[in-house]
Amino acid sequence: MSFWDTITGNDLTREYQAFEVRAAALPADYRAAWEQIKAHLSPYSGFTGRNLMPILDGALGLLEETAADGQSIDDVLGDDIAGFCAALAGGEGARSYRDRWREQLNRNVARKLGRLGD
Repeated sequence: MSFWDTITGNDLTREYQAFEVRAAALPADYRAAWEQIKAHLSPYSGFTGRNLMPILDGALGLLEETAADGQSIDDVLGDDIAGFCAALAGGEGARSYRDRWREQLNRNVARKLGRLGD
């Protein structure tokens, strides 16, 4: 991976496009589940999304293997795809970007209020 690709995110774009090509080969119900997985994992992303690439690769690999085995999507993921994604991202207590922004805002406000009280 070149420095330029890392800075511009071209490597992520190519990897994401490869995921989409792989997902297009899945059965329709698996493709729908893939779309839901992407939507539920996006809040756990960092600024660039680089931290999600291995997680998305693993989730897509699971879908590909189970589709090849002929299992139904409900047997694989159950009916709680959001819970499945939370577990993939690091558990129910995994911090999302909203949590990080909220903490940063609270720190900034507390610092400003602390200076005003001096």
